[in-house]
Amino acid sequence: MNNILFFLTPKAMCAFLYDDFTIRQAIEKMEVAGYAAIPILNRRGEYRGTLTEGDLLWAMKNMCHMDMRQAESRRIMEIPRRKDNVPVRITASMQDLIERASHQNFVPVVDDYSAFIGLITRKAIIKYCQDKLFAEN
Repeated sequence: MNNILFFLTPKAMCAFLYDDFTIRQAIEKMEVAGYAAIPILNRRGEYRGTLTEGDLLWAMKNMCHMDMRQAESRRIMEIPRRKDNVPVRITASMQDLIERASHQNFVPVVDDYSAFIGLITRKAIIKYCQDKLFAEN
């Protein structure tokens, strides 16, 4: 298996935020999605980074002083992010994919124009490896 597209969750099935969202919009979207981290895209569909629940918590405390009204006027790109998930290109090798997945819960996948096309979860990779391992026994 050398094609990383086998593991891809397409963009249409992914939760994501736009980089012009407010902090409040991000909180509401993440609450509905139920994820602890979510990709950020610009309106052209290019991957811009990853926002985590922790990033939002500290933004609410430090930038909005725990006031949801202030969260309506601050944009998510103002938030200092602890770490962005590093994307891979659609042509990445399995070795590159596994290396990235060992350090992040999901790996954003971009095309040659840096457009986000979907993501690959660590869970999908582990399940594939588990199926291969136990199929041999």
